[in-house]
Amino acid sequence: MSPISRSVYKNRLLNLQIELVKLQRHFIAGNDKILILFEGRDAAGKDGVIKRIVEHLSPRETRVVALGKPSDRDQSAWYFQRYVPCLPVASELVLFNRSWYNRAGVERVMGFCSLDQYEEFMGSVVEFEDMLVRSGVKMMKYYLDISRAEQERRLQARAANPLKQWKISPIDAQALDFWEDYSMARDEMLARTHTAVAPWTIVQADDKRQARLNVISDILTRLRYDGKDAALVEPDTRIVLAYDRHNLDNNRLAP
Repeated sequence: MSPISRSVYKNRLLNLQIELVKLQRHFIAGNDKILILFEGRDAAGKDGVIKRIVEHLSPRETRVVALGKPSDRDQSAWYFQRYVPCLPVASELVLFNRSWYNRAGVERVMGFCSLDQYEEFMGSVVEFEDMLVRSGVKMMKYYLDISRAEQERRLQARAANPLKQWKISPIDAQALDFWEDYSMARDEMLARTHTAVAPWTIVQADDKRQARLNVISDILTRLRYDGKDAALVEPDTRIVLAYDRHNLDNNRLAP
């Protein structure tokens, strides 16, 4: 797929952001609770996607959650406890830039949790998400997937950019060294936590512009709102595709 020009990207992004404003007006009026989780490797583009989603939305009804390192108190609590206060209430859209799935990814690979803690999480997260959906939360889960070469390029560019120093962490330096471990953790996470109630959606994110546009399109397609421009919001299924645990080849995940 050939890259799109900056002008085409900007024009389409603006039109999609107008649709997002329509969506927000609808879910505020309907007291809906919308929760969107974004997962993926370091430098997969989660920040950029989220920034474009919230750019023109009301800050009173929109929250981005990006929790830092857990405190000693957090570590002694029920694992989901520090995430629960961040969940949406009526008329809110909440976007998690990494979520409770840290336990299935970074914590698992880097040894920040024990095997028992990992298995406890994997055994309870499906039930936890079922409870959220039954309570009326409209939840979407996106995994942004990039190639090893693209991750390396982005991490190098990040290190060289003085305006992106806040994005650099000790974990970044080890991302490529643990590439295969992260791949195995990703595959297990998707297979064990993909359900009919809370399915995973895969995003081919090597092309940042295409990823941003198509994630927004996919969100708009999944949610009902008045005045939807159906032709405009149709996502490209080569970029955004439903995860299928029985057909991994078609998911085209980076090895």
